[in-house]
Order: sequence, then structure tokens, then C-alpha cells
Amino acid sequence: MLSNRRRRWVLHYLKQTDEERVDLRTLVDSVSAWEYDVPADELPWKKRKRVYTALRQSHLPKLDDVGAIEYDQTRGVVELTDEAAELQMYLEYVPAEDIPWSHVYLGLAGIGVTLTLLARYAIFPFVELGGTALAAIFVAMFGVTALVHTSYAHRNRIGRGEPPR
Repeated sequence: MLSNRRRRWVLHYLKQTDEERVDLRTLVDSVSAWEYDVPADELPWKKRKRVYTALRQSHLPKLDDVGAIEYDQTRGVVELTDEAAELQMYLEYVPAEDIPWSHVYLGLAGIGVTLTLLARYAIFPFVELGGTALAAIFVAMFGVTALVHTSYAHRNRIGRGEPPR
């Protein structure tokens, strides 16, 4: 469901708006502007129509089928449902150029093993590194990384900040 950028944009828009129900035309304007990176009033009608058709015939019915939105096709209105809040854990996107966080944590574990071995075999400059100091380094390493990860995940949540790409 969230593999398509237009569907992510629909959810992003609905989560950001203060309106309970959104007119399909307003939604199309926003999604078109994001897709073509041009203000909606500068878009040719053909491009806007292309987005309108895709949303109306495919994306909105799919989001409606899974219960994330209510889509009244005859009135042309879209509404975010309460069930969309339960999907929140899936509404975090990871940009394609990013390194997966699992690799970051795996790298930290590798650094931890290396530091432990250097301290265990008293290799300079780790000769005097005791267990408490080593534990403090590990806690600081993982703590700072976890804070950065939490901040990054919060910023990349659909419905916050810029529309997802």
C-alpha cells in the first residue's frame, strides 16, 4: 500500500490538513505540485488530469479498501480514518540513498568488539582502559546513535515536514 509515492503523498496531505474532509480537487492540486515540483497553479491541465485519474481510479480506492481513508467517489471527498493512526508504525519512509539503520548498529557492535579486544590485550593506547570506562564508551556510542536515529525517524514520518519522496 505504501510502496507508491502518490499514496504516501495522499496520507501525508491528509495528516497535515486541519480539515476533516478534503475535496478531491484540492488533493489533486497538492499531489500534482509535489510530483512535478511546480506550484499547482502553474501546472498544465494534462499533468493535473493524469494525477487526478490515477488517484480517482487506483490509489484512493486502494487506500479506502485497507481502511486508511474513506473515499466517497460520488461526492469527490476524502477523509482520513481512525484506523490510519494504527498504521503509524508503517508510515515512516526511508529515502533510497540512506544507509539502513541496522547497518549502523552492526557497525557500532563491530567497533565495540574491536575496543574490547584492544583493551583485553592491552594494546596502546587502550592499556589503562578499565571495564567501567569501556562500558561508558559503549553506552555513549549507542545512546548518541539511538538519539540520532529517533530524531531522524521522527522527521521522516509521513505527515510531518516535507512530503516524502
